Amino acid sequence: MMKQAGFFDVEERLARLSGLGDQLEAFSRTVDFEVFRPDLEKALAYSDGSKGGRPPFDPVLMFKILVIQTLNNLSDERTEYLINDRLSFMRFLGLGLSDRVPDAKTVWLFRERLTQAGAIDGLFNRFDATLRNAGYLPMSGQILDATLVAAPKQRNTNAEKADLREGRMPEDWQDKPSKLSHKDRHARWTLKFTRAKRQDDGTMPSSDLAIPFFGYKSHVSIDRKYRFIRKWKTTHAAASDGARLREGLLDKTNTASSVWADTAYRSKANEDFMEKQGFVSKVHRKKPHLKPMPRHIQKSNAGKSVIRSRVEHVFADQKSQTGLFVRTVGITRATMRIGLANRECPIFCV
Repeated sequence: MMKQAGFFDVEERLARLSGLGDQLEAFSRTVDFEVFRPDLEKALAYSDGSKGGRPPFDPVLMFKILVIQTLNNLSDERTEYLINDRLSFMRFLGLGLSDRVPDAKTVWLFRERLTQAGAIDGLFNRFDATLRNAGYLPMSGQILDATLVAAPKQRNTNAEKADLREGRMPEDWQDKPSKLSHKDRHARWTLKFTRAKRQDDGTMPSSDLAIPFFGYKSHVSIDRKYRFIRKWKTTHAAASDGARLREGLLDKTNTASSVWADTAYRSKANEDFMEKQGFVSKVHRKKPHLKPMPRHIQKSNAGKSVIRSRVEHVFADQKSQTGLFVRTVGITRATMRIGLANRECPIFCV
């Protein structure tokens, strides 16, 4: 007969988890989640309960559930199961073994309400203010880059694809709401270029690989000092990287004016924009057309690469920690998902 677990047995198990290095416990010590309560309550606009009915779960508790979900790349159903199963999750959420746990539908509804309220920008700004108050000021200049974020692939006809590219809703979808709800009209196909690998005989292919990719793109600006994501933007996967520089991606509060980025961001429009805004361009220069790269530009680009590569580490750590995969449909929900990952990355990805 198995012994029933008691209070002190649970406490001993939690103490062991702490000794093994519980990341969620460290997160709780670093971030005071109560600072998000005003933004959450404003976005959710909960009633005062005077009309009766079961009261909603605490919004801070639900927000922390989204944190767990994003950090572990979980579906709503898997989130519900693991909260019931893992002591580390329960401790992070402040739940006891006998407390009621939100089900998958409740988690979905909470995330959907935040998404429809457009709350992610306010929550991100609140989190950034928390970092600044803790002494993590944006310093030493900033680095821009973008990464692709996969979404569930769509099975559309060529005619439907043409309509979507032109911003039109395919005629066959308009009177089929159930079909429309499963169709992502915002994600796009693009080509993802990867370096070709050396062949078995030791030779290198003459060109890199171009792999079709479907989904969205996360554009970010990190500070050079702490590598925290300070500004971000979500677009479809085929959107140009360079044009985003002029769409609010630069952080004017950084203590230094230098901006590093790869050649995708090098354009006269961007250079003029940065000069007018008081930024100093450290953007890589492009190779002259049909001419060899001058030696002094090669040397300059190499020096810039040492600094610019820091943003690649952020993306790599972010994807290894959170998975960074969009399970939902539409850019509004994708923005919420990517925004949560960008907000949580500073604590776990540095």
